[in-house]
This record gives sequence, C-alpha cells and structure tokens, in this order.
Amino acid sequence: MTSSDASPSFRLAYVPGVTPTKWVRIWNERLPDVPLTLIPVPAADACALLRDGGADAGFVRLPVDRTDLAAIPLYTETTVVVVPKDHLVTAVDEVAAEDLADEIVLHPLDETLEWESRPGLPANERPATTADAIELVAAGVGLLVVPQSLARLHHRKDLTYRPVSDAPASRVALSWPQEETTDLVEDFIGIVRGRTVNSTRGRSQAPAQAKAERPEAGGARRKPAAGKTAGKPAGKSGGKGARSGSGGPKAARRGKPRRRS
Repeated sequence: MTSSDASPSFRLAYVPGVTPTKWVRIWNERLPDVPLTLIPVPAADACALLRDGGADAGFVRLPVDRTDLAAIPLYTETTVVVVPKDHLVTAVDEVAAEDLADEIVLHPLDETLEWESRPGLPANERPATTADAIELVAAGVGLLVVPQSLARLHHRKDLTYRPVSDAPASRVALSWPQEETTDLVEDFIGIVRGRTVNSTRGRSQAPAQAKAERPEAGGARRKPAAGKTAGKPAGKSGGKGARSGSGGPKAARRGKPRRRS
C-alpha cells in the first residue's frame, strides 16, 4: 500500500501537565473517520519529535525555535511551590521568591521554568525528573517550584502548593512544523481556537453560503402584513376592510323589516 492509499490519521504529542481531553473529544465528534493518536513526550524532547516527523502537531512549552516550527500560544500557567502539608508556607495564600531564600529548592533536570536567578538554596544533587523531585519534597528534603499543572499531575495527599507571585511563568502552545501545515493540522488548529464546524471544515464555502442565504434587501418591508391582501396597496385594502367589517352587520340589522302586530 502506498502512502497515498493509506487511511488518514493524526498524531498529537503533548508534554506533561497538558490535558488534551477536551480537544480530542471534539476531534472525534467532527472527524470520526480520522483516528487521533496521543503521544506523551517529555517537555525537553517535544520540539525534536515534531521536527523528526514523530507527530503532526503537539502541545509544547514555550519558547520554541520559530525558524522551522509554528506555534500558537494558548495559555499561561500559574507557578507554585510544592511543600509538605505541615510546612510554614501553608499559613499564607501566596509567597514571593524571596520568602524561599532559606529553603532548599530542588532543580530537576527536566525543569520547564526559565529562571534568571533561582530562589532558595541549591540541593547537593539535581533530581533526574520532576516526579523524583516530588518524592524528595515528600521526604522533607526540599521544596519544588513548578507550573501548577505539574503540581496537580504529581498530586500526593501529604503535599500541597501555594502560588509564587514573582516566579517566571510557563506558557503552553500548539506547535507543528511550518512546512507540514496539512489540512488535518488546520482542522486541529480550528478546534483549539474554538471555531465552529462550518468554519473549520468548510472555510472556503462558508462565505458563499452565507451570501446566498442572506435575505434580499428590503424583503421584510415587502412582506404583506397579517390580514392584508398581497399585491394591493395597504391603505385601500385596509380602508375597505375596516368599513365592511364595522358597517356590514349594522346595515343588515337596519334593513331587516319589522313584523307588524
């Protein structure tokens, strides 16, 4: 079977913390004959996967190199610090980076935040992954600053988190190779941007249909009102109708002969 004979499909990569469920559901409703395959990928490897053709599009964390990858920023996440539930940080609703100055703040190798100056004290070793760092926080070794979605992804009953007001934020974007902007990629862009079915699947036909279905100018004024005869002047028709309607019954009663006794 040649590539042109192969059934169409769509491969969507996504980094940890991103939940593509809503968009996948809409895709399956609109394109039930085109299977969508989800490909989880570490944040650091997402752009390489797209460049190598391992996915048609993907949810990535910015920044990305725009020389060969297109990107549509979608949202910015709140940055939080993950702490044990009995930590002093839990006494407040929000902290600043300087409030963590005396704390060991873990810096995993797969960290997604870009710091100019990291808060807190460095640990002796860097954890390999965010999941490993979460385990260390639970063991009381240090704290961890991450996008809120990652704190939720690695939720534990013995841990909680608080927003860090002045920490760098992580932005999530939809990205794909610029030279591979296929019709299916356009369809998925439309879903992510909230386009309707008509604007996504029939972008070229929609304006023509709207023009053809638009009522002719002045059509509403030419529509005859209820109770009036089409094609006759409204004033004459209305006048005759009014006189016959009000005078007819009375004239009939006045013309009826009276019985003599």
